[in-house]
Amino acid sequence: MTVKILLVAGDAAESLEVFYPYQRLTEEGYAVEIAAPTAKKLRFVVHDFEDGYDTYTEKPGYTWPADLAFADVDPAAYAALVIPGGRAPEYLRNDPDLRRIVEHFFGAGKPVAQICHGPLISAAAGLLDGRRTAAYPALEPDVLAAGARFEDGDAVVDGTLVSARAWPDHPGWMRAFIEVLRKAAPPA
Repeated sequence: MTVKILLVAGDAAESLEVFYPYQRLTEEGYAVEIAAPTAKKLRFVVHDFEDGYDTYTEKPGYTWPADLAFADVDPAAYAALVIPGGRAPEYLRNDPDLRRIVEHFFGAGKPVAQICHGPLISAAAGLLDGRRTAAYPALEPDVLAAGARFEDGDAVVDGTLVSARAWPDHPGWMRAFIEVLRKAAPPA
């Protein structure tokens, strides 16, 4: 039986932060399903770092269908959770079904990978208190306000939580997450 991984996303999720883990985990032999507020075609964005800008820029990215809605997710059916960044976490964190899902993974000690603005979701669910996490550097005050210790790294591992700052960290982030994942739930 194929081991399933849940990736949560919404419109304005960062394209690279959705597709890199989706493809990398699929390559490892896991079945990755994408959940969103509704089962529809999602519109992702591309965040880039350009000279002369004080922050990242945003451009339209790829589209991709969500496999199922948050309300239809049985988190017990999944071995791990991936929380990409982008702007999506700003509004996804308010979704009660997503909070239910995230609470399950943290409560069960299952592997969770979060990157960039993804920690906004686990923070809103009250799950970062006492933890160590990376995030997009501008989120350091949010991480601290959630009771966590902010770490500026490409692969911060705190038990089964693996976090990173943004898509340039993908190699270290996914390498560390796959190591944690293989111990908890080897692919079939």
